[in-house]
Amino acid sequence: MAPLVAVVSSPRARLLTCFLRLGAQQAGPLQLHTRTSCTAKNHYEVLVLGGGTGGITMATRMKRKVGAENVAIVEPSERHFYQPIWTLVGAGAKQLSSSGRPTASVMPSGVEWIQDKVAELNPDKSCIRTDSGKEISYKYLIIALGIQLDYEKIKGLPEGFAHPKIGSNYSVKTVEKTWKALQDFKEGNAIFTFPNTPVKCAGAPQKIMYLSEAYFRKTGKRSKANIIFNTSLGAIFGVKKYADALQEIIRERNLTVNYKQNLIEVRADKQEAVFENLDKPGETQVFSYEMLHVTPPMSSPDVLKTSPVADSAGWVDVDKETLQHKKYPNVFGIGDCTNLPTSKTAAAVGRTRPLVLSCSFYQFQYDGYTSCPLVTGYNRVILAEFDYRAQPLETFPFDQSKERLSMYLMKADMMPFLYWNIMLRGYWGGPAFLRKLFHLGMS
Repeated sequence: MAPLVAVVSSPRARLLTCFLRLGAQQAGPLQLHTRTSCTAKNHYEVLVLGGGTGGITMATRMKRKVGAENVAIVEPSERHFYQPIWTLVGAGAKQLSSSGRPTASVMPSGVEWIQDKVAELNPDKSCIRTDSGKEISYKYLIIALGIQLDYEKIKGLPEGFAHPKIGSNYSVKTVEKTWKALQDFKEGNAIFTFPNTPVKCAGAPQKIMYLSEAYFRKTGKRSKANIIFNTSLGAIFGVKKYADALQEIIRERNLTVNYKQNLIEVRADKQEAVFENLDKPGETQVFSYEMLHVTPPMSSPDVLKTSPVADSAGWVDVDKETLQHKKYPNVFGIGDCTNLPTSKTAAAVGRTRPLVLSCSFYQFQYDGYTSCPLVTGYNRVILAEFDYRAQPLETFPFDQSKERLSMYLMKADMMPFLYWNIMLRGYWGGPAFLRKLFHLGMS
């Protein structure tokens, strides 16, 4: 068997990538039977709140344990999105249309889809209430409501997005505006922000910076661009191995990073952004911009903030090893809405999937595994993988802090295919699955 480091960059690997890309484009979503809220029951053995990555994946797994008729998902949205690809959409490398499918097409067969919004949680009575007033009880509850985007906490937003030169890869409504701002750039400051809150995919705010720099080089505009990353954090990345690699890229590409700077206002009509110095509260600085990419403040969904299942900061209060709620033993949390000390990524959701309902179905401990493919160009990725202790927890037998074409192909083409066809169908086994795929599929 050839060494993996050679295999993943070989012509055969590229052939597999072409196959995956073709399959993702041509294979239509599997249309699965779902029922509507008007026929929904009032009680389920497993009730899942949220139809995102975590919710769909868990419902798929749970139906195999308790039967599809005993599982329901509460989710109001008509469309389901693979959001990690929006980094590439904002840089013009992917089409927005490739990121979404009808929610009905990804719902597990036979599982009840209650197309409604959660209005209230009552864990003391093991029930919830929806916006339409329906009360639903459960034996087990899995909370997978994701994270809330709070653009309105920045003065001048979201109305500022009506102006040119400003975009955000975090919303389906604004990601294409990032690409338009990038194309329209002439000269001046290109500013990228990171808020003073938890965020999903903490690497994404800087990924678009690296892609923009690459685009400016490709189009002959680099000498006219002053690229600035204003971050509320005190470091470029939380894991030293990858932070060192990123700092070298920042130095080589002449990028400016300002730490402890938090975006508080956008004056879109004047193309100005106002930042507060977190080390000196009240002290502000105004930056003019030719392009502005905004990563919004984020928080726990409002329905959770006032719920008994939340901690003092509004996140679902779970044990970090079992994902079981600390007060309500029949309640579990998964993904962005929890207070787990991990980065909020789809890969982390994939790794936590086997743990939920551990008291009844599984015996397993979550190690905090998180994966963040740091896109550093249109054909390069640093694949950061780490655990609760911010220690590397890498899948491949090579140095993943190095930029690699193979990892870009995995991010851009392989992972979307695996997401739609493997992960959402409940077959994802985390990095071990990926390792097996490479060894068996390309040996």
